[in-house]
Amino acid sequence: MAAKLIANLLIMGSGILGRAVFQAYRKALENANKTGVAQETIQNIRRAGRAMTEQEARQILGLSENASWEEVLQRYDTLFERNGKMGSFYLQSKVHRAKECLEAAYQKSGEGTQ
Repeated sequence: MAAKLIANLLIMGSGILGRAVFQAYRKALENANKTGVAQETIQNIRRAGRAMTEQEARQILGLSENASWEEVLQRYDTLFERNGKMGSFYLQSKVHRAKECLEAAYQKSGEGTQ
């Protein structure tokens, strides 16, 4: 008898909680649309999806325009290791993407990347 009562209370409580979560989610979406947060988030996602430019890659690695491929690799190794040990995964991934971008640029220009 007590088990049946507890089971009914749990079912009723979970139903009420589920409706409350759904209503809160709907209200949050309405507020986001009113304030423009939703559109800003979409723009940020689109901006993040674009490819990194060679200039941005050089800024991330701290290299000049006339840096050799060996300098790129040295700087990449240093920054990648440093961010792997006591930095953040985000910075480490930015360093990696910068190296990939410059690698493509150096391959196009004919300088060896081996």
